[in-house]
Amino acid sequence: MNLRAPDLSHQASDDLAALCKAGGDPLRLNVLRALASDSFGVLELAQIFAIGQSGMSHHLKVLAQADLVATRREGNAIFYRRALPDSLVLGGRMHSALLDEVDSLHLPLDVQARMAIVQRQRAAASEDFFSRMEQKFRAQQDLIAGLPQYRESLLALLDKLSFGATATALEVGPGDGGFLPELARRFAQVTALDNSPAMLELARQVCQREQLGNVRLELADALTTSNLGADCVVLNMVLHHFSDPAQALKQLAARVQPRGSLLITELCSHNQSWAREACGDVWLGFEQEDLARWATAAGLVPGESLYVGLRNGFQIQVRHFSRPAGDIHHRSI
Repeated sequence: MNLRAPDLSHQASDDLAALCKAGGDPLRLNVLRALASDSFGVLELAQIFAIGQSGMSHHLKVLAQADLVATRREGNAIFYRRALPDSLVLGGRMHSALLDEVDSLHLPLDVQARMAIVQRQRAAASEDFFSRMEQKFRAQQDLIAGLPQYRESLLALLDKLSFGATATALEVGPGDGGFLPELARRFAQVTALDNSPAMLELARQVCQREQLGNVRLELADALTTSNLGADCVVLNMVLHHFSDPAQALKQLAARVQPRGSLLITELCSHNQSWAREACGDVWLGFEQEDLARWATAAGLVPGESLYVGLRNGFQIQVRHFSRPAGDIHHRSI
């Protein structure tokens, strides 16, 4: 009698099974809860949940196989964050529903206490890092949080928004223009607005080198220039330079077209006051709740967010806010 060999090919149900398996363990659910507004390395998570590194690595592997967590390498360290659910793929709706339920959980008090210890250790690490690097900051502000450290997370949010072929983008304070090539590849027309001639010259060199024919550079104050808006407005490490960030956010939000988006990359709140003198920062990062509250007051709807932990002890938040359709409180292009 001929016995039929078992079918070992990958089945779509395997992906659903992996998702169910990953969500079937209390520790893994609490790890996802801890990653809701932060990203951690495996040693940090092992410390927070008081288990061995090998055990935590196993749980993270299960979560990664189910696409519930994503990783980012910084030097020899790997940081874990929650992956964004995609409702268009199999299991995407289950992924989203799982995270909604996870966010209703309350972490045990001892876990919260150890998480606070990890945060204090990060703060100490950042203070030590910058006590050694302070002299370089005037020329290299990006040592805190340069574009390479958050580019991947920002693009993950941007690409999920799926703008149309004719959509436009506005980047406020493009710095040396490092993010302009990414925007130029995704939008029909890109405007870069900066009040620094020196920075715009650096951006111009990027546009020339990359042959970005759909990018327009303008020397102007983003808060006073009228009749300039876009489907997607981007602020990368800009808001902490404004004296009144709530008011600035309100004015910048007015540049977002109906059904459009505002993407903000910023530092989370920190206590490293030397950053004011060394880097020209007016604000020492922002609380996540404050950005959401200011954006809501400006007529925007908070969307998905990603959080990036850095070895130097800082934390980056990448936030998406949208303007509802039919909102009349905006400036036309």
